[in-house]
Order: sequence, then C-alpha cells, then structure tokens
Amino acid sequence: MSTASPVLSNASPVLSTASPVLSNASPVLSRRDRGAVAYVTLERPTAGNSLSGELIRALQAEFDRLMQDRSKRVVVLCGSGSRIFCAGHDLAEFQQHDDPAFHEGLSRECSTMMQTIRRLPQIVIARVDGIATAAGCQLVAAADLALASDRSRFATPGVNIGFWCWTPMVPISRSIAPKHALRMLATGEMLSAQSAVAIGLVNEIHTADTLDAEIDRLADLIASKSGHSLASGKAGFWTQLEMTEPQAYDYVCDQVRENIAHPDAKEGIQAFLEKRPPVWSNPA
Repeated sequence: MSTASPVLSNASPVLSTASPVLSNASPVLSRRDRGAVAYVTLERPTAGNSLSGELIRALQAEFDRLMQDRSKRVVVLCGSGSRIFCAGHDLAEFQQHDDPAFHEGLSRECSTMMQTIRRLPQIVIARVDGIATAAGCQLVAAADLALASDRSRFATPGVNIGFWCWTPMVPISRSIAPKHALRMLATGEMLSAQSAVAIGLVNEIHTADTLDAEIDRLADLIASKSGHSLASGKAGFWTQLEMTEPQAYDYVCDQVRENIAHPDAKEGIQAFLEKRPPVWSNPA
C-alpha cells in the first residue's frame, strides 16, 4: 500500500458517451457466488460499464436480493474488462431526454441504489481495475472498502463539461478530507491509484496480476467472521459516524448490551477460552 503524496495525472478524464445496452441484447449485470462471497459485475464493457437506467435498476434489484441473503457475508463489486471499472452515467442516454424530470428521476434511482450499498448486511468491496470516474468514482466511495490495481485512475470530471458531480460528491466528501474532495470536484483532474490511496479513497493498490488474489484473500478473511457481527457492526459503524461523540458512545453502549447476548458472541468467547475455532450461527 502506497503512502505517497497525491499525484495528479494530466491525462483526460473519461466520460461515457456510449449508447445504452439493452437487456434483450446482452445482460448488463452478472453475479457469481463463491462460498459466502458474492461477486457482482457490471457488464457493459463496450459502454465503459456506464450506469444506464437499466444497469442502475439491475444493481438495485441485485442488492435487494442480497439484503435478504444472509448466507453471503461479503459482496465484491467489479467492472468487466480491464480498462474501465465504471465511467459514470451514460451521457448518451442523458442526451436522449430533454425533460429535467427524467434526469432528476434517474438521479434519485441512482442515489437510492448507492445508499443501499451502505445498508447491505454484507461488507462491500469495490474491485477497481481501470478507470473510475463520476458515478463510477461514487461507487468506489460508497463501497465499504476498495482495492485497486496500480493502473487504476479516479476522477469526478463533471466540471469539465459544465456540470458539477453532485451525487458523487455525497459519498466522496464522506470518505476523504474536504480539501481533497473539493479539489477533485473543482478540477476534474485524474488521480493515480497511488494518489487515491494517499487520500483514503481506496484501501490498497496491487498489480493487475495480483489484484484478484488479494481481493479473494480479503473477502475470505472477512467472510470467516460472524455474519451477525458483520451485519450489526457495519450498520452501527455508519450510524455512529453521523452522531456527536457523546451520542455515539450512548448508542454503542446499547449495542454492546445487545451484541453480548447474541449466540455468536457467546460462542466466540467460549471458543476463545477453549482455544478452538468458533462455529458461527447461520443465518446470522
């Protein structure tokens, strides 16, 4: 993991101009499961994996299914191909509609989908191999964790076309320091993977050849934990962040009382005392 100072690239940020891919032509989303890990992949590589309305709704539907699937403890969010993780919204689709109500509606659908990531009981890891711009960068910031290849780059380039990256601003400004977030939003410049690590947008960078192995290792490590602890802990983490410090302490004391009474906590403590691996309850 790099700790280098942020470095901005002079390369032009990517904005998607591809036409939407219809579901009757090819799937826009796929999912495969490996044990307690679900891999959800954006399947619009020729369109920069851009978020068409169809893809946004497909993601929402898949997240809704995962919300009910407590056999899964980790979700890995991927982009198909090795050039672009997600280039944001499909601008060609935007241009096909002059009605401001369409754009507001699509933004609200996308915002709901992004917020669902935080509400999922699973830990969500963004697997970034390539470019993540605008709403694609928003996906990275909305995920609980993010690992990227060293060839990945990140930007919020809306300002370059006379548009502020409004919805990406929300999770990005909650993931990194305000001055870093505002620089991204106001300049539209592309950040290297090293810069993204330095400002806290992603957790780690790896070579393209080792990224999948590192993703699997991290996913398996997290998936080995109690599903109840992961689900309640993730919900509690994001809840207490919005509180004052006294409110947060009051809140977590209540959570301690509830957590210690759960069978997984009792099993975990007993297993620790008996020096054996714990056997978690399932479903969580």
